[in-house]
Amino acid sequence: MTASSQHPTSPRPAGPRLRAALDGIPSYAPGRPAGEGPGSFKLSSNENPYPPLPGVLETAVAAAGSLNRYPDLACSGLLAELADRLGVPLEHLAAGTGSVGVMQQLVQATAGPGDEVLYAWRSFEAYPIIAQIAGAASVRVPLNAAEEHDLPAMAAAITDRTRLIFVCSPNNPTGTAIPRADLEAFLDRVPGDVLVVLDEAYREFVRDPRVGDGIELYRERPNVCVLRTFSKAYGLAGLRVGFAVAHPPVAAALRKTAVPFGVSEVAQRAAVASLRSEPALLARVDALVAERERVTGALAAQGWTVPDAQGNFVWLRLGAASAEFAAACEAAGVTVRPFAGEGVRVTIGETEANDLVLRTAAAFRAEHARG
Repeated sequence: MTASSQHPTSPRPAGPRLRAALDGIPSYAPGRPAGEGPGSFKLSSNENPYPPLPGVLETAVAAAGSLNRYPDLACSGLLAELADRLGVPLEHLAAGTGSVGVMQQLVQATAGPGDEVLYAWRSFEAYPIIAQIAGAASVRVPLNAAEEHDLPAMAAAITDRTRLIFVCSPNNPTGTAIPRADLEAFLDRVPGDVLVVLDEAYREFVRDPRVGDGIELYRERPNVCVLRTFSKAYGLAGLRVGFAVAHPPVAAALRKTAVPFGVSEVAQRAAVASLRSEPALLARVDALVAERERVTGALAAQGWTVPDAQGNFVWLRLGAASAEFAAACEAAGVTVRPFAGEGVRVTIGETEANDLVLRTAAAFRAEHARG
């Protein structure tokens, strides 16, 4: 009698056993690419329409010559440049693979099963994904009627299980930014052992004088962390480099949870070169802000209700018509970012692309008015 006949075997499992916390996690949805042809444009990913700043491409190409070597694990040159520019101690800085990579490290460092991550909704779509990956529960507080963070409601939603709060200002995708006085009043209500992450990916585009700088708020608040990125204003979306400004315990936790060598040498050197090209950066940002004001003014003249846009994009609350509007834009040669049943986010891009959206918006509104 063989061993197999003496001991019947159990059915072979279909595959490896994965964490149940991953069940039902939505995949991050990138913006649709532009269609084919020179007359097609992509306004679906909040990218900068300009090429790299002067000198950055040359720096990146030169850095690529050392691809056979590991990058600087500590991002020493980049963080030293940031420390000097922002006026913060070096040990208060940590870099990562874009600000979204740093977000994931922050959740890993603060929250797990049984904990809660609190944020406004709708806001950046990565928040629920990274919370669920960590096994933490998401607590979503609806935006108010003006598409802004409802900070009193968020403060009321804090419990003894809250470990981390994301505050996105300007908010992606609605574009609204939070006045400093309102944010300070909210921070005063947050317990000191709860980490508040000020996600300021679009900070450079803010023109509302009431909106404060998160770096100033963090200085006297050990439970505040500020996120910034080189993907938007600086135009380095393809290189994946972002950073956090936080007090030493949080910054140290970020270094512990970082993927070793995650920020490439090309990205580090390109980011430094971008910081040193500030006059060109400011000119480009000013041009995009002026174009944003032109687009929002034209949409308002057409009769659209547009929230106060402080990022490099605008938001149209279209509800059930969101997919239809996005399809109309795509037919016109430009892709935008629909959020099913909620609205459409339109990046401020090339003037020609923005004009296509404006013509589509006018025709869409006229058609629906007749209907």
